[in-house]
Amino acid sequence: MQMLAPFTIFKLLILTLQLQAIPTLTLSPCKNSCGNIPINYPFGLEDGCGAPQFRHMLNCSTDLFFQTPSGAYKVQSIDYVKKTMVVYDPAMSTCSILQPHHDFVMTDIQSAIIPPSQDTVFVLLNCSIDSPVLNHYKYLCFNFADHTCDELYGACNAFRVFHLLTNSTPPCCFTSYNTVKFMSMNILDCTHYTSVFNTDNIRGVGPLDWVYGIKLTFSVPDTGCESCRKSGGTCGFDTDTEGLLCLCSVTTNSTRECGK
Repeated sequence: MQMLAPFTIFKLLILTLQLQAIPTLTLSPCKNSCGNIPINYPFGLEDGCGAPQFRHMLNCSTDLFFQTPSGAYKVQSIDYVKKTMVVYDPAMSTCSILQPHHDFVMTDIQSAIIPPSQDTVFVLLNCSIDSPVLNHYKYLCFNFADHTCDELYGACNAFRVFHLLTNSTPPCCFTSYNTVKFMSMNILDCTHYTSVFNTDNIRGVGPLDWVYGIKLTFSVPDTGCESCRKSGGTCGFDTDTEGLLCLCSVTTNSTRECGK
């Protein structure tokens, strides 16, 4: 039997040590982006990824969409530091386009854990004089940095038609999400709505320069996810029990962290 030369044995030993030093790569079963938008905890695209409270809320086709009972809203950005998500309602009227009658509806869970931000204002347009927000519930309308219905209808090409049809200034209402949460557009007796966010410094800024869309705020559940991330895993949950899982690879899961 031919013996290996000492030098050959030494090279084999070095190669073995080098292979042992190469870290094992784990393949997460969860996508971490949709287009140019990162998908991090508490969100997830696949069932079992992210936090169970946010289950089935996001859908990634060509773009990222936020799913609610009233439709799919394109996600423009997610800020994980400020914990905000900006979505755009393609059926919402803006200063440049007038859309058909439409409601914005969220589930009770969505309203609780990812509601519109305090600086998102809903504007009810072309309201009837019999609208509840102009009568019994008129306290739901507030002064919006001294902006007026007349200014809104006059500045925006899309809303100018309300002036032309009535030869007057139809009532409008600047209000919060809670108003449209509990009363549909039919009940409110207003034909259209729009929404604006980043409204803290909007005094003196005309409607043409407002930022149209809906900014949502979310909280991150404290489920011990940090230890999972530090171990190289991805936070997820059991699709049957919705209990926390640390997803370590496409085939391996742990209850807390990878390697344990």
